[in-house]
Amino acid sequence: MEPAEGPGALGFHGDEEIIEVVELGPPGPDDLADEMEDVDFDEEGAEEPDAEAWETEDDEGVEDGMEAQDDSEVTFSLHSASVFCVSLDPKTNTLAVTGGEDDKAFVWRVSDGELLFECSGHKDSVTCAGFSHDSVFVATGDMSGLIKVWRVESKEEVWSFEVGDLEWMEWHPQAHVLLAGTADGNSWMWKIPSGDCKTFQGPACPATCGRILPDGKRAVVGYEDGTMRIWDLKQGTSLHVLKGQDGHQDPLTCVASNQDGSLIMTGSVDCHAKLINSATGKVVCVFKMESMAPKAPAGEGEEAESNSVESLGFCNVMPLAAVGYLDGTLAIYDLSTQSLRHKCQHESGIVQLLWEESSAVVYTCSLDGAVRLWDARSGKMISEYRGHSAEILDFAVNKDASIVVTTSGDHQAKVFCVQRPDR
Repeated sequence: MEPAEGPGALGFHGDEEIIEVVELGPPGPDDLADEMEDVDFDEEGAEEPDAEAWETEDDEGVEDGMEAQDDSEVTFSLHSASVFCVSLDPKTNTLAVTGGEDDKAFVWRVSDGELLFECSGHKDSVTCAGFSHDSVFVATGDMSGLIKVWRVESKEEVWSFEVGDLEWMEWHPQAHVLLAGTADGNSWMWKIPSGDCKTFQGPACPATCGRILPDGKRAVVGYEDGTMRIWDLKQGTSLHVLKGQDGHQDPLTCVASNQDGSLIMTGSVDCHAKLINSATGKVVCVFKMESMAPKAPAGEGEEAESNSVESLGFCNVMPLAAVGYLDGTLAIYDLSTQSLRHKCQHESGIVQLLWEESSAVVYTCSLDGAVRLWDARSGKMISEYRGHSAEILDFAVNKDASIVVTTSGDHQAKVFCVQRPDR
């Protein structure tokens, strides 16, 4: 698949072989749902999960007196320990689901923090939670591998399954299909609520991150040994494997794709971000921290050892990609020239970044407890929002980019209204 043409579009080498011709225009929801109906699922037995403790640094990078400033509109306080994950319901953006170290997950209203229902029954930290594409179902997964799915309207549990220790979980973009990666290297796919199951066997090491591509037919999965695979979800086969020099030298931490799925980006503990053509499986370029402006010599060796790529993503409206690093660097790369465009520095490590859907604005949350908005065109910070007294661990932005929902080590989730002068 080739990237879209146009100003600033990314060009590939002319010697690449065309693997298949794809019709222009994305398939409709019904087409993708039908595709998933054709997938052969086999019932798989659940594996016994191994209990594993979840340790967090106490208030790492938190500034004194930070709690004095609270820019949030709503605070959700039902969790009794660190809140690890949050998702907004895609259809209305009025509901949030949060999961935490207290082994609990809650679905609640963003407008006033009112509890809708508790996703009960977990016996370990809830580290994954998300709504299906149409907001009909919500799934919650804990570290030990117990995954539960609830029907939002009736607030009833409709399905549950146990796998090995859970690394990540994601809903299919157009069908009631759930994908998850586990510490034994497997990726699992289920139809919901029937529970029909299929597994994709990776190397004998954790499947550390994964993402279903926008076509709904393929998924990219990263592994602890530095390899990356693109899976055909229907056939259950591996389309491309990047390993050795093409892969990463350290565990993968995150993967992302651009809007049409033609480009994939992978990030790793090795501080490299790789840009990959999803149709050919070829590495287009590598963005390395070493190629950026040198840091102050003090503690340089230490910094390099402790740094890693934590989050990354593509801009929908310009040929730009953002990479967030543990040392607090937000790097904006120009895909058309494959070069660094801006470097935005944070005081503390970046936990996650997200692009607005329809502008060149990127959001970051960090260990200092703040959410920041950056203009990727200028590299300047637009605004900053505070309110947490500990590090932010996850956040979500609604469709029209008017609110941000954050979760934190301070046991709270918060809703911030994002005011922008250019809107």
